[in-house]
Formats: sequence, structure tokens, C-alpha cells
Amino acid sequence: MAAQPDRSSLRRGWVLYRRLLTYVIGNKAVMITGLLGFVIFAASGPAATQWLGWTLDSISSENYEQARILSPIICLAIAFGRGIGSFLGGYSMAYLAQHVMHRLRCELGKKLVGLPASFFDRQAGGRLVSKVTYDVQQIAGAASEAITVAFREGLTVIFYLAQLFLIDWQLTLTFLIISPLVGGIVSLASGYFRRYSSQMQDSMGEVTQIASETIKGHKVIRTFNAEKMVNDKLTSTSERNRHQNMKLELTRNTSTPIVQMIVAMGLAFLVWLAMSPEFFAGRSPGEFVIFLSAAGLLAKPIRQLTQINAVIQRGIAASASIFDLLDEPSEPNRGQHAVRRIDGSVEFKDVWFSYNESSFALKGVSVKVEPGQTVALVGKSGSGKSSLVNLIPRFYQHNRGSILLDGIEVDEYELSNLRGQISLVTQQVVLFDGTIAENIAYGNPHYSLDAIKDAAGAAHAMEFISKLESGLDAQVGDDASLLSGGQRQRLAIARALLKNAPVLILDEATSALDAESEKFIHLALQKLIKNRTTFIIAHRLSTVERADVIMVMEHGRVVESGTHTELLSRSGHYARMHEIQSSNQEK
Repeated sequence: MAAQPDRSSLRRGWVLYRRLLTYVIGNKAVMITGLLGFVIFAASGPAATQWLGWTLDSISSENYEQARILSPIICLAIAFGRGIGSFLGGYSMAYLAQHVMHRLRCELGKKLVGLPASFFDRQAGGRLVSKVTYDVQQIAGAASEAITVAFREGLTVIFYLAQLFLIDWQLTLTFLIISPLVGGIVSLASGYFRRYSSQMQDSMGEVTQIASETIKGHKVIRTFNAEKMVNDKLTSTSERNRHQNMKLELTRNTSTPIVQMIVAMGLAFLVWLAMSPEFFAGRSPGEFVIFLSAAGLLAKPIRQLTQINAVIQRGIAASASIFDLLDEPSEPNRGQHAVRRIDGSVEFKDVWFSYNESSFALKGVSVKVEPGQTVALVGKSGSGKSSLVNLIPRFYQHNRGSILLDGIEVDEYELSNLRGQISLVTQQVVLFDGTIAENIAYGNPHYSLDAIKDAAGAAHAMEFISKLESGLDAQVGDDASLLSGGQRQRLAIARALLKNAPVLILDEATSALDAESEKFIHLALQKLIKNRTTFIIAHRLSTVERADVIMVMEHGRVVESGTHTELLSRSGHYARMHEIQSSNQEK
């Protein structure tokens, strides 16, 4: 085994577990009901041994006939009470487990939609899914299963020990000498349980990530004959997960028998002492049976108590992962300014922005856009076009300078109010599992069917929607797999148009359209961009010739700006780009 984990790791484990318990003790009524059930269940064990001893002594007593009737009734009463206690405790803990999972998943969902875009840039989607599924289940086990065993078996041990103390406290104390040794073994195993559980969760996240990529990229995998590479990668990751599982099982299956053997040795010594002549002096055969029965029955609950350590440590390791995510800082939303509808004036003043500390994506950009203007951003990939427009809805925070919306810094706007003023169609179209109508009206299900149809018609989407058997009620499928790229993009455009926001951002919004569909989209956009501030990002210059202002970006700076005609007359960057694209089209 590796070196024993340090004390700071163990302290952090208890801090995490105490935080985890706050999710459990919130339901006090359920918790009290469960504890009451466990008390009844635990008391039934010593009651059964007491009944056995009493029955044995009653055989030779004067009240034999009365005991003959009463003993079966007591037996049934004990069994009934044990069943009631088991139900109350078990069902209450199951309720708590489901409640903990539900609450954690809801909190994770709320946290995920509130995290900044930069967080998702550095996180793998499959690992995040693993946190919401696998890790949450591990936490629920620690919060409920472990508590169930701890209270049920812990109370059983306490009741049995109390019974033994009442019969002979001196002999019982000799049995408790083994407690420090048992505690030491459990403490040593705890660190290894938590370490291997943490490694197991990391590898499980990798398995989920690979499986997710395999499902989404199945066509690419087959096209490039990468089946063996994908299978080898999954096999290697799954093997790491299996290896960590076996390490955890090795620790559990080693520590538990050792503890059981120590307990058995203690019980054997206790029985040997109990069978001495001094013990029988002044005691009935029934008391002897009670003492031996209680001592013998102690082994099972003690064994189960040592086995829950693995569950607790898995939960602690999972809680570290979950709570780290829950403690991630959400998007800053300190602004309080809110308006019903802005005019649409946008101004960048000496704006600098970087995704990391090594280089800047935008370098001192200064641009002023009047309300209702259409601005086209052109340039090579990586020149900063998307970075610039992503700062308007505050997906990212600029480093220096200021961005004004109707003369007010965007940071001063309340975040949901700010984004309510903006419609966005990105280059990577995202549609959600559901109907076409639900996707067009996404975020606001209160739009009328006529408004949805109008938006779909304006985006030239009704052309293919009307041919579908269910029309607007047709399912788009997982990841919109039932639609072509052009159809998906037209639905995304319809969704943005339905929102009718004063600022419209089109980031390569027509890139996946065929020539005929693109022609109709442009006709629709000419009507829709009136009285609306529009930013169009495009690589094909033919799509932006009618823009009020065309800005050419290069290396994070605006190197040229003007109308199509003005830029061509300057024979600069734009003119060279236009000449290259025109010659390519002729070929």
C-alpha cells in the first residue's frame, strides 16, 4: 500500500462529511422518524435475548403455564416491533437518499447554467455529466446508507453492551479493550478508501467522456477508420477504473476480516471468562444464555459498522468533487440597471481582452455603432471577430477599456436584462430535444403559434417544416440529428428572430445554407435588420456587401472600416480579400 494519508487530508474529509450531513438533517421529521425506527429495531435484538433467557427460566418456575401462553405472544410482539422499526428506518433513509440526490442535482443544474463561459472552455462535458450522475449517487450512499448502518447497527451494539453491562460489567469491560485496535485499523483504511475512490471517480469521468464523444462522433470515427483507436482508448480508461475499483476492494476485503478476527478473539475471551464457575454463582441458566447470546450477536453489527467505512469514504471523495463544482464562482452579476428595451447604440472604447495570460484576442478596439446600423465583421479565423461580439452579452469579461450599451457600461446592466436585449445565432447551432415549435420558442414558451410560424417563415424554414408529417410538432431528435445542417441553422435564425431583440448578432449564421436558401434568408434579413442594431460575422464577403459599416479585423485589431464601395476603392485588406474570393468563385 502507499504511504498513509496525512492528517490534513483526514480533517478535510470530516469537514466535507459534515457539510454533506447538512443535506440530510434538513428533513428533521423524516430523520426523527428514521431514528425512532432504528431505536425500535436495535432494541428488538436485546429484547429477543432477554425473552429467550426468561423463557428458559420459566420452564422450571411455578408460572410455567402462564409463561407458556405469554412467551409466544412476546415472541410475536418482538418480531412485529422489529419489522415496524426496520420499515420506518429503512424507508426514511431511502427517502432521504432520494432527496439528497434530487437536491444535489438541482443545485448542480442551477450552478451549471450560472457558470461563466470560461469554465466550460476548460472542462470536458463528459466529466461534468459524470459528476451529476455517478458522483451524486456515491454521495447519496454516504449520506443515507452509511447513516442507516451507523445508527441501526450502532444502536444495536449499544443496546447489547448495555445488556452485558447489566449482567456483568467487569467482564464486559474486558471486551472493550479491543476498541482502540479496531479504531486504528478503521482509521488507517479510511485514507486509502478515500484516495482510491477519488481516483476511481476521475477514471469514471474519463469513461463517460469517451463514451459521449463516441456517440456524438460516430460518423467521423467510421469515416477515418478510428474504431480501433477509440476502443483502445476506452479499454485503457476502463482498465484504470477497474484497477482503482480492485484497490478499493482489496482494502475493504483486507480490513474487514482483520477487524472481524479481532472482534472474534475478544468475544472468544469473553465467552471463556463467562463459562468460569465464578460467573455461574448467583445467576440462573437464563442469565447465562442471555449473556452468551448478546455477546455472540455483537459480531454481526460490529462487522457491518466496519464495512460502511468504504461507503463513507467514497461519498467523501465524491463530495469533494461535487462541492468543488458548487463552490465555483458564478458569473458576476453586480449590475442593477434594467430597461424595457434599449435603443441599440453599442460602443467599444479601447477594449482589450484575453482568454489567457499569454496573449490578447482583442487589442485596443474602439468602435461606435449607432442604433439600427448593420455592422459586418470580416477577417481571417482567429482575428477576434467572435471575441468582440461575445463581450456584448458578457459571455466573457474584458480586461481593459469599456463597452457601452446606450451609453451605459454593460457591467452595470442586470445580466438577464442585458441578454434579453440580444438575439444570437452562433456558428455552432444548438437545438434541444423536443419539437420544432419548442426550439423556435426556446426560453419563452408563451409565444403564440402564429408568431412562431411568422418567425419560421421569415427564416425560410416553413419550406421544409410544411413537408414534415407533424409540421411544427415534429421532433428534432437528439442533437437535432433528424435535420440537415441548413435546416438546423434556419431554425436557429427563426428562434433569434422570434425574440425580436433590439441587438442581433449573426455569427456565420448563413454558413450552412445552400445558395437558394441563403438568397431567401438575405431577403428576410433585409426587412428584419431595419431599426435593429445588427452585427454580422461572415467569411463570405458577398453576404455583407450591403452592411452600413464593414470592419476588417486582424490580430485582434480593426485595421479597416467603411462601406463596401469605400473599402474596395482603398485597395487595402478588404479589397485583397474580395479579389481572392472573387477569383475562387470564377474557378
